[in-house]
Amino acid sequence: MFISSTGGHLSELMQLKSIFKNYDYSIVTEKTKSNMSLKSRYKSRIHFLIFGTKDHFLFYPFRLMANCFKSLYFYLKIQPDVIVTTGAHTAGPMCCIGKIFGSKIIYVESFANINTKTITGRLIYHFADLFLVQWEEMKTLYPNAVYGGWIY
Repeated sequence: MFISSTGGHLSELMQLKSIFKNYDYSIVTEKTKSNMSLKSRYKSRIHFLIFGTKDHFLFYPFRLMANCFKSLYFYLKIQPDVIVTTGAHTAGPMCCIGKIFGSKIIYVESFANINTKTITGRLIYHFADLFLVQWEEMKTLYPNAVYGGWIY
């Protein structure tokens, strides 16, 4: 399973599309107007969560809770052996669910961060099976991470 929130995180995740064909894969992201075009290309392999940015403070807790339930549904439906994510908030619940059920978690810390940790990275770092950073400088913040270079 490849999962991320929309925007830059999804753009980073889609840099990995050349390896999709090597696996029985699914993509999970947020449902937005800009992401609906993915449905025609990936058909039944793409699944959508509710768009739930934390910028909409009033509705965020409700959307997050709804996405937790949807994540559990997608997890049980897909039953991935491995979850690959570039974050952010949308991916957190799925990675926690996956860890509970025994999936391997591969987290790629955001390219946009060179000197600071992301909120999701802080959480997932502690239980990811493989935690990748795209900047060598990030190894000082995540000492057990693997420097993988840029995915762009």
